Amino acid sequence: MPKPTILCVDARQDILDLLSTTLSSTGYTVHTTHAGLDAINSSADLIILDLHLPDIDGLELIKTLRSISTVPILVLTESSDEVNTVLAFEYGADDFVSKPFSPRELVSRVRAILRRSSTVSPDDRIRVGP
Repeated sequence: MPKPTILCVDARQDILDLLSTTLSSTGYTVHTTHAGLDAINSSADLIILDLHLPDIDGLELIKTLRSISTVPILVLTESSDEVNTVLAFEYGADDFVSKPFSPRELVSRVRAILRRSSTVSPDDRIRVGP
C-alpha cells in the first residue's frame, strides 16, 4: 500500500521544514510549497494549508479546492479569530489548528482525517446478516 501524500502550503519556510520532518518521520510522503496555487492541481491525499499565503487568500483557495476536489484540508494558521475559523469550515476545511501547534497533535489530526477520508473497497466490507 502506498504511503499517503501530504501537501503542505505555508509562507514560512521554518514551518514547512518542521511539517516535512515531522510528517516524513511518521511515514508520509510530504511535498512543500509557498504557493497556494500549487494546491489546485495537486494529487495529494491531504493538504495542510496556511490562510496567509503570498499568492492567494487561503479562504479563497479552500473554496476553489472544494469546487473541484474532495481532498481533505487541514488549516494550520496563526489566525485563530473566530471569523476565520468559521469561514474555513464553511468553505470546506476538515480541521483547523492554530499556530503555535504541537507536532504530536498535528500528526494525530492528520491520521484521523486520513482515516475518515479513506474509501472502503468492496474487499474490505463486512457483511452482517443475509
